[in-house]
Amino acid sequence: MPSSASSSSASASLAQALSPGRRRSAAAVLSASLLVVVMDMMILNVAIPDLTEDLRPSANQLLWIVDSYSLVLAGMLVSVSAIGDRWGRKRMLLAGYALFAAASALVLAAHSATFVIVIRCLLGLGGAMIMPTTLSMLRCVFPDPKERATALGIWASVAGLGAAVGPLVGGLILEHFSWRAAFVINVPLMVAGLVAAHFLLPESRNPAPQPWDFVAAGESLAGTVAIVWTVKYFARQQSFGSAPGWVVLIVAVALLVAFARRCLHSPSPFLDLRLFARGPFTAAVIAALCCMFALAAALLLATQWMQLAEGLSPLETGIRLLPTALASAAASVLSPWLATRWSIRAILSQSVAVAATGMALPFLWPGRISQAAVMAALALVGAGTGALALGSAVIISSAPEERVSSAAAIDELSYDLGSVLGVAILGSLAGFLYRTGLDKDRALTALPPHLADTARGSLGNAITVADHIKQPDLAKAATAQFVRSFEITGLTAGLFLLAVAALVFLLIPHDIDTAHQHP
Repeated sequence: MPSSASSSSASASLAQALSPGRRRSAAAVLSASLLVVVMDMMILNVAIPDLTEDLRPSANQLLWIVDSYSLVLAGMLVSVSAIGDRWGRKRMLLAGYALFAAASALVLAAHSATFVIVIRCLLGLGGAMIMPTTLSMLRCVFPDPKERATALGIWASVAGLGAAVGPLVGGLILEHFSWRAAFVINVPLMVAGLVAAHFLLPESRNPAPQPWDFVAAGESLAGTVAIVWTVKYFARQQSFGSAPGWVVLIVAVALLVAFARRCLHSPSPFLDLRLFARGPFTAAVIAALCCMFALAAALLLATQWMQLAEGLSPLETGIRLLPTALASAAASVLSPWLATRWSIRAILSQSVAVAATGMALPFLWPGRISQAAVMAALALVGAGTGALALGSAVIISSAPEERVSSAAAIDELSYDLGSVLGVAILGSLAGFLYRTGLDKDRALTALPPHLADTARGSLGNAITVADHIKQPDLAKAATAQFVRSFEITGLTAGLFLLAVAALVFLLIPHDIDTAHQHP
C-alpha cells in the first residue's frame, strides 16, 4: 500500500499541474456550490407558510418535509465520502450537482406533501455528495498550506454567507413567485456548477482504497440518522419522558458505539476515528460544532423575535441578517491570516469566545432589547464563525492524504450536528422558559383551558389567540415572556461557549502550524 508521503506527493503533483488561475477558479466553483446547498437549507424556512397553505400537509408530513433533508444528509456523509475516495471525488461532485438539480426541478410536478418529502430526501443525498467533497477537493487542489488556508477561509465564509443570506433570498423570491421557485432556483445554479466543475476541476481519488465495509456503512447510516431523529423528536416533544424517543436513542447509541469499535479495531477503518487522538483535530471539530450550534440557534430565535415580536416581513428580516453574513465572511477570510500573526490556538479559541459574547449580548444589553441589539449580537455570532475556516484548515491538515475524506466527513458532520443540536437544545430551552413564564401570567390563567394550551405552544400561537379573542394583554405578556426566554437562553449558551473556548485553548499547542501537522 502506498505511504501517506507518496499519496501527498501525488496530490502535490496533481495540483502543480494546475495554473494559479485555474486553482483560484476551482476554489470559486467549490465555494459557490456550497453556497447553493446552504442557502437551500435556509430558504425552505421562509417558504414553509406558502407551501403549507398550498399542499395542506398534516402535522406529521410537515415535520418530515422539514426534517428529511438533514436526516439523509447526516446519515449519508460518511458513506458518500468513502465512495468518493474509490469512485473519484470529481465524479461524486458532478453526480451531486446533477442529482440536486434534478430533484429541485421535480418540484414542478409536486402536488402532494409526500412528493415534497421524497424531493427533500433526494436533495439531502445530493447535499451529502457535494458538501464533504468540496472540502476534500480543496485539499487536493491546494497542497500549499498557506494557499489552502486562504481557500478554506473563502469556503467557510461562503457557508456563513449562505446561512444568513438564505432568508433574504427566500423573501425576495416569495415576494413575486410561489414556494416552488425556492426549489427551482437551484436548477440553473447547479447546471452552471456542473459545467464549470467539468472543465475546471481535476479528478482525485485514494490511490489505495480499502475494501468496502458494508457493516460499518450500515452502522454509520442507521446510527447517525437515529441520533439526529432522536434530538429532533425530543425537541418537538419538549419533554424527555417519551418512550419512543428513548428506544430510538438507545438503538442509536448502540449502533454508533459498535461503529466506533469496529473503526478503532480495523487496520483499514471505514472512518478513521483515530484522528481524534490528535488534540488540535478534536479541538477544531468541537469549535466548528459549537459555532454552528450558536449560529443556528441565534438565527432561529432572532428571526422569530423579528417577525413575531417586531412584526417584520421575511424580506425585512432577511435584510437585518445581512450584518451576520458580512461579519461571518470577513472573519472566515481573516482568521487564517491572523493565525499566522498570532497563533492558531489564540484565534480559534477567541473566535468561539466572540460567538459566546454575541449569544449573551441580548441579556447584557441595557434596557429594552432592540433591533440594534439583536443585529449586533448576530454580527458577533457571525464573526465567531471565523473559527469554521480555521477549524477546517486544522482538520484537513491533521489528516494524511489517504484519510482526507474521513476528515472532511467529520468536519461536515460537525456542521450538520451543530445546527441540529443548536436548534433542538436551545430552541427547547427557550420554549420551556417561555411556557413556564407565561403560565404564571394572569393573561393566560384567565383563558379557557383549550385556548390557554394553544397560547402556551408558541409566541405565534399566543398572538393568533390574542387577535381572535381581542385580548392585547395576552399578546403583550407572551411577547415579554418570549423576550425573557430569548435573553436567558442566549446567556446560557454564552456561558457554555466560554467553557468551550477554554477547552479549545487547552487542547491546542501554542506553536501548532497547519503546514506541519502531518508530514
